[in-house]
Amino acid sequence: MADGKRLFGLRAVVTGADSGIGEAIVRTLTKQGAEVLAVDSANSGIESHFKSVKGVHGVSVDLNAADAAAKVGALAASKLGVVDIVVCNLSPHSEGLINDSDSQALGKLLERKNEMLESICEQMLPMMKSSPAGRIIILGFNRSVFSIDGSDSYAKSEAAIATLTARLAAETASLGINVNYVQLGAIMTPESRRVFKGNKTLRDYCIQRSAAKRLGEPVDVAKVALFLATDDSVFVSGTGIVVDGGIAPDETR
Repeated sequence: MADGKRLFGLRAVVTGADSGIGEAIVRTLTKQGAEVLAVDSANSGIESHFKSVKGVHGVSVDLNAADAAAKVGALAASKLGVVDIVVCNLSPHSEGLINDSDSQALGKLLERKNEMLESICEQMLPMMKSSPAGRIIILGFNRSVFSIDGSDSYAKSEAAIATLTARLAAETASLGINVNYVQLGAIMTPESRRVFKGNKTLRDYCIQRSAAKRLGEPVDVAKVALFLATDDSVFVSGTGIVVDGGIAPDETR
């Protein structure tokens, strides 16, 4: 193994990879020696975004399309052959911020996210069966998707991801594949930056509810994803890690 390259020789698929958390994860995995298929939408510029980064294949797929998972699967088979690591960074579109009074909007958002996650995993599993280090990492919703009055909905979204993760982990354990999730706090992605620019009250609320008293950065999430992608997490499966700087003593999640 190359010195310091903890993922040397491993192949990864990262969706939502052009910017923010996805980009940080691609760069972190590549720095550790992984070959990465970086997937994002056609208008993201993903195909040229990583041109100067060795070991990254930038490909465009409309992740909201019905055949998105099949296209990602075909590209992974063509570019990588075998897949060791899958990072599911999938963000279904939401009409405005989710609050606790709109259970229908939350239900649709969670249903679509589950559909996308299960479809991607279904396509990737055949290519992961021969991997000696199979890892699936699911990213939850950014806190910026929810309004100040959306804390219960935010908690329900984490519970839904936790349930799906536990089921997938149980189903893939016999294949030697670990499945875990990362629950996001308020992370400064390009989308959350746009939200916070127009809603400074929500931005300030997210800062105050964090014990760290700051918003998270994409690299904060990427470092946790790296742990879950390496052998350090070999006996960790079906669980989640919260990346939110902790909850301030006078706040509840």
